[in-house]
Amino acid sequence: MLCGRELAVWRGERCLFEQLHFELGSQQLALLVGANGSGKTTLLRILAGLALPTSGTVTWNGVAVSELAAEARREVAYRGHLEALKRDLTVAENLEFHAALWGREPKLEGLLEELKLVQVAHMRARYLSAGQRRRVALAMLHLSGAKLWLLDEPTTNLDGEGRALLVAWTRRHVDSGGLAVIATHQPEEFATRGTLMIEL
Repeated sequence: MLCGRELAVWRGERCLFEQLHFELGSQQLALLVGANGSGKTTLLRILAGLALPTSGTVTWNGVAVSELAAEARREVAYRGHLEALKRDLTVAENLEFHAALWGREPKLEGLLEELKLVQVAHMRARYLSAGQRRRVALAMLHLSGAKLWLLDEPTTNLDGEGRALLVAWTRRHVDSGGLAVIATHQPEEFATRGTLMIEL
């Protein structure tokens, strides 16, 4: 269960949002919508424990996200605007490194094929296109095995096929008991019955 209680964020005298309250349980998806600068990225970083709200609390299974033990922190995967790739490592090396950080076995063959990355598996990340880098970031998300996905504009730089694959992955993740919070300008791509809409 992911809970936000009376969340507020101020930047100087400007309020991004306040009195925000929500609960998200297993097999639920929440979509963050709002104009640029409304606080979507800020809220995702707060949910991930990477930033603090001006007031209010966020808990994951009853524990404040800022106080999660290492094992519980592995249940939360945050994907921001940057792909977090090491530019001098190949695609396969980046994925193997990332899997090791999560304590997971890097089962890459089928994953690379599904993401159309087989041909660039041994190419250094610095030479990838923006769309290819985004696909590698999706592979990293998949390898994490996290229960909670926090995704910030995850379809950026993806073509239609890549976007459809991410939507399918997200629905599969939620249907299998996971949770996801996604900041997006195209909520209709992800929304299904029961989707929680959080407008900032």
